[in-house]
Amino acid sequence: MTATTPATADGDTADLWRWSAGRIAHGIATRQISAREAVQSCLDRIGAVNPELNALVEVSHAEALDAADEADRRTVAGDELGPLHGVPVAIKVNSDQAGHATTDGVVAFRDNLATVDSPHVANLRRAGAIFVGRSNTPAFSFRWFTDNDLHGRTLNPWSSAHTPGGSSGGAGSAVASGMVPVAHGNDVGGSIRYPAYVCGVVGLRPTVGKVAGLYGPPDADAALSMQSMLVQGPLARTVDDVRLALRGLAGADPRDPFHVPGAPVAPPTANPLRVALIRDHGVATPTAAVNSALDRAADWLRDAGYVVEETELPVLAEAYRLWYLLCMEEFRQIMPLVEEVGDEGMKKAAAGLYAGAAAWWGQQPSLTDYMNGYARRGTLVRALAEFLERYPTVLLPVSAEQAFEHDTDIASVDSMRRVMAAQSSMVAIPLLGFPAVSVPTGVVEGLPTGVQLLGRRFDEEGILDAAAVIEARAGTCTPIDPR
Repeated sequence: MTATTPATADGDTADLWRWSAGRIAHGIATRQISAREAVQSCLDRIGAVNPELNALVEVSHAEALDAADEADRRTVAGDELGPLHGVPVAIKVNSDQAGHATTDGVVAFRDNLATVDSPHVANLRRAGAIFVGRSNTPAFSFRWFTDNDLHGRTLNPWSSAHTPGGSSGGAGSAVASGMVPVAHGNDVGGSIRYPAYVCGVVGLRPTVGKVAGLYGPPDADAALSMQSMLVQGPLARTVDDVRLALRGLAGADPRDPFHVPGAPVAPPTANPLRVALIRDHGVATPTAAVNSALDRAADWLRDAGYVVEETELPVLAEAYRLWYLLCMEEFRQIMPLVEEVGDEGMKKAAAGLYAGAAAWWGQQPSLTDYMNGYARRGTLVRALAEFLERYPTVLLPVSAEQAFEHDTDIASVDSMRRVMAAQSSMVAIPLLGFPAVSVPTGVVEGLPTGVQLLGRRFDEEGILDAAAVIEARAGTCTPIDPR
């Protein structure tokens, strides 16, 4: 394909890695640029910054360029094009991508070659995405810090001393540094929203059932928490690109038992739109930087016509503690495998989490505790749904602190307790199954700040609208060069 690239403020085709996913898709569809040019630009950027950051642990040069050439042939042929046609995307190493190893950051899984795509990967491929690489994750995708014995440590492009988050830390680092405009992640305890937060990009955790997904071997019996709380979602530099990527991820697949085909859209809300500001729900007091981010976001939403009222939402603190009963007790079933093949960081993190959870649930919770926990979960879901009838959007911290230094979670049990408490609002939401988005608000002392927006089930558009208001005032602080 021969494409004519217009003169732009962003420069020539060598700078296409700076473009948004939407702009790339539009440029390819209108033949202003070619998919090969877009992919090559991102591959060049990967070559320039990935050796320093280690965000992508596998880069698919030939495969990506072949797919780009096929995308260009389809453009010239006038075929119907998907929403991500020709857009470079990274896939997390804990998801099956045909022809690639699903390592999950574990040395023993390095040859675990996938023969078919996971549902969410298949949907992205059908949407026209070009897979340029595989993003790093901690072993077993378990920590908020991305490091493992197989692939090594991923760095945050804002600061080499601080975590890029986890478990989608490679995804967050890759997007923030301009390797790809969109990356795939998954989230059962903040694994999309936390990397987005500390890397200064946007990350969406959709409603459970919105996106068909699969984590783990297709013939395995996944734990109930993985079935009912884990979601697949996008990280991108802008809210518009998150919307676009969500369209690409959507699609029915019978392999996900909790997927809702043709997922409903939340009913409209009454005007004016009401937002509940939840600053501190009694687990961890936000730092000054986090409080300032909440204040700025609240003011920007008020300027846009939202009614923002500071209130309390105690259901979050209870849901946070309950997560550690239900998820961690189910995770206990694979602890023998962790002890056999997990790395030391993973083992220390698990020990710290169990020690922290023991304060609420004891050293060995009973089956009755577990059953009562799931019963209580339903009551908490109902309570939050009723709260969201009054306040369709909730503004709250992603974390009570800015990015932690590397390995803060495994420095000691007390250090792990600090991390757990800081992440409480982020951890509570997966247990309840509602959508939430992390959106940047600025930079303080060299590190990104941001806020989280929680919404009604299947009201991704509502929270993304609010996120767009914040983004319009805060601006976009990425892509950046590693610092």
